[in-house]
Amino acid sequence: MTARSSPADAAPAQREWWLRTLLVVQAPRAVFTALRDDRDETASERAEPVLLVVLLAGMASVLSTRTAAHLLDDHDFDGLVVAVWTFLAGTIYGGVAYWAFGGILHGGLRALGSQGTFRRSRHLLAFAAVPIALSLVLWPVKLALYGGDVFRRGGADAGTGGRVFELLGAAFLAWALALLLVGVRSVHGWSWGRSAAAVGAAAALLALFSLAASTV
Repeated sequence: MTARSSPADAAPAQREWWLRTLLVVQAPRAVFTALRDDRDETASERAEPVLLVVLLAGMASVLSTRTAAHLLDDHDFDGLVVAVWTFLAGTIYGGVAYWAFGGILHGGLRALGSQGTFRRSRHLLAFAAVPIALSLVLWPVKLALYGGDVFRRGGADAGTGGRVFELLGAAFLAWALALLLVGVRSVHGWSWGRSAAAVGAAAALLALFSLAASTV
């Protein structure tokens, strides 16, 4: 009979995954290689970091939409309502993206010979999305510079400064895609070309989905 690990035994492993969530931007190969272990107990140890990344990346994503840029055009909206909207919309967006893009990535991986689980593909996607979650650091700077104008049509952020922040946001997205490529290669031990082919479908759909979201 196999002994079950106690909560005390699981705590150090959970802390390791929290640390890996931070280290993925510095040492991605080691972090993604650890995803090869997809046992139920190991997957549960990284579930909380995955959930946090999904939520933060979802909030960062909805804040980049046209809808967010016009929220304060409605006089019934104030800062508190914007904060609540960001959390709720970000939670929905992040969850949908996690399952939908995870499924697309998994399909591409399976087509190229992966024997991994759908869960591991989703977790791979989540850790690759850490830069998108980190892009939230741009928002305190934007709010300090432009205040509520970032949520109004034609506000002070509509000029060159706003375009600079858009480029920075695109850079975080490109960083996430690069991490996804490294992740696929590290988890599966594939060549760069095979890894890029697996990521291509997910990246193309992500670009289309981001474009559609930005016009909402």
